[in-house]
Amino acid sequence: MIYDIVVIGGGIVGLATALKIQKQRPSLKIAVLEKESQLAKHQTGNNSGVIHSGLYYKPGSLKATNCIGGYHELIQFCEEEKIPFEITGKVVVATREAQKPLLNNLYERGIQNGLEGTRYITMEELKEFEPHCAGVAALHVPQTGIVDYFKVALAYGRKILQNGGEILLNHKVLAIKQEGAINYIETSKKTFQSKLVINCAGLYSDKVAQMSEEEPIDVKIIPFRGEYFKLKKDKEFLVK
Repeated sequence: MIYDIVVIGGGIVGLATALKIQKQRPSLKIAVLEKESQLAKHQTGNNSGVIHSGLYYKPGSLKATNCIGGYHELIQFCEEEKIPFEITGKVVVATREAQKPLLNNLYERGIQNGLEGTRYITMEELKEFEPHCAGVAALHVPQTGIVDYFKVALAYGRKILQNGGEILLNHKVLAIKQEGAINYIETSKKTFQSKLVINCAGLYSDKVAQMSEEEPIDVKIIPFRGEYFKLKKDKEFLVK
């Protein structure tokens, strides 16, 4: 079989990409290749779980447009697929006077990015939101939320299968060779043929990109580590 599109990477980016293409071009034959024994085992299943509002991004930028548009699509998808999520809102707090201009910049960005309801709150209101938080000025942003992105990714996978796509686990991509209009994708189990390859391999996407080029290409993923902390049960009262 010759696929129209093979997506490399079964994280949330690869799955969302495949699903979006399916919706736009349902006649295409699409397969997702994932090297692990389950979907979303890497970054997707190990992140903060925050539904970002787009507060921090420059108004009109691609990041802002993508974040805000994605926010609404994600909420709609979760509602349709009965995936639990919570729109908690958040407070952004200046802890000293020197931070007030930075807070005002965030406020302006929030308004320009269309985050309705973003507003300055008094210190009394801050105590209502977060009784154990202190500062000299604060914003409340209603749109921020939380969700389990592992569950979202699995739901994307179910939809891809329902729409006639394929998800192939335990297929680590080893080489990609193009002959004419066809790409030959060699994995740890077999070789696939596809008219188009989409690389969504996360931290390995530079290595996958280099597989498809005869000459070395100057691309390199620079990873950064995020640390997320979980409150002990007896301290959960400190943060609402």
